[in-house]
Amino acid sequence: MRISPDYRRLWIGNTISWTGQAMTALAVSLQVYDITGSSFSVGLVGLFSLVPLVVFGLYGGAVADTVDRRKLGLYSATGSCALSVALAVAAIAGFHHVPFLYGIVALQAVCGALNMPARSSMIPRLLAPEHLPAANALSSITTTSGAMVGPMLGGLVVGLWGYQVTYTIDAVAFTAALYAMWRLPSMKPDGAAERGKRASVLDGLRFLATRPNIRMTFFTDMCAMVLAHPRALFPAVAVLWYGGDAKTTGLLVAAPAVGALLGGVFSGWLGRIRRHGLAILLAVASWGAAVAVFGLTRNLWLGLLFLALAGCADTISMVFRSTMLQAATPDEMRGRLQGVFIVVVAGGPRLGDFLAGSVGDLASPTVAVTGGGVACVVAVAVLGLVWRRFARYDARRPEA
Repeated sequence: MRISPDYRRLWIGNTISWTGQAMTALAVSLQVYDITGSSFSVGLVGLFSLVPLVVFGLYGGAVADTVDRRKLGLYSATGSCALSVALAVAAIAGFHHVPFLYGIVALQAVCGALNMPARSSMIPRLLAPEHLPAANALSSITTTSGAMVGPMLGGLVVGLWGYQVTYTIDAVAFTAALYAMWRLPSMKPDGAAERGKRASVLDGLRFLATRPNIRMTFFTDMCAMVLAHPRALFPAVAVLWYGGDAKTTGLLVAAPAVGALLGGVFSGWLGRIRRHGLAILLAVASWGAAVAVFGLTRNLWLGLLFLALAGCADTISMVFRSTMLQAATPDEMRGRLQGVFIVVVAGGPRLGDFLAGSVGDLASPTVAVTGGGVACVVAVAVLGLVWRRFARYDARRPEA
């Protein structure tokens, strides 16, 4: 952040706006429940957010490889800000209708799907390759701290002053991101002028098919998020293993986030690591091993410790996966591959929830958690043996 004022403003603006978005996400869920009294209706909020994010993630990446990324980031952030204003105005006017809230959530996801590839593709243009691990570690702090602090603030503000104040705070928070985008220089993708046409999603997928190291970053993440993602089992685990209640479930949910945040805070040493592929394999295997051991514990505090270790390993994996994706991808393809990244990050945990919940019902939570962790370790080991060049990847000579 000392090196690049543009990056510093972008990071600060994104951190503030991310926290505001997390406040709004909780407030919308609370408002839907207040209106309907239905947990199913609250669950649909996530669906209305996920589907546009996955569908438009690839499209947003293609757009980011076609137009000035600064303008795309600025316009999409403006759209998100306008939607927060719409929520605030509706709350002030007493317009409480669930379809309206679903529609706003879906449009927010569309804006996010356009904004994230543009913003992520800017980072390698603002920083030298050796600073990308530090930048991605800072991004992990933004994501994790926002996910922790935002809901707490949202619940507090809703309880004290109501939905209208919460949504207004979110709209004001967006001005930090808008200012940061506005101060950036023009960032047209390399080759956009010569190409003379909109970047193709299919071309991005074809490029990915020829770049095994980049594919491996997605495959390893899927191993962790699909095979060893025990979040859906936390309510059952809290009762069956620890004799707890909703508060115990909250501790289980928070533990990986705390570990991820600490992993980001103490991440300075990651910039000295050059074997990024090997680091990813070890980090994802560590995630799986920590989850597997958690599945064998029956002491709450020991279980929380292993979940925190898993969260820390996930941050390390994320830092190096993001760095490889940025450094080993040509600028004209970065937006589209960031779009693929969004789809994997958004869809993988949902598949993991489904798999863990299904195995937990068919067998037991212990089998689902420990078996999933072991499966993750085995799958990563197999991937490393099949594509050994990934473990030899050197950040000083990035190759896709």
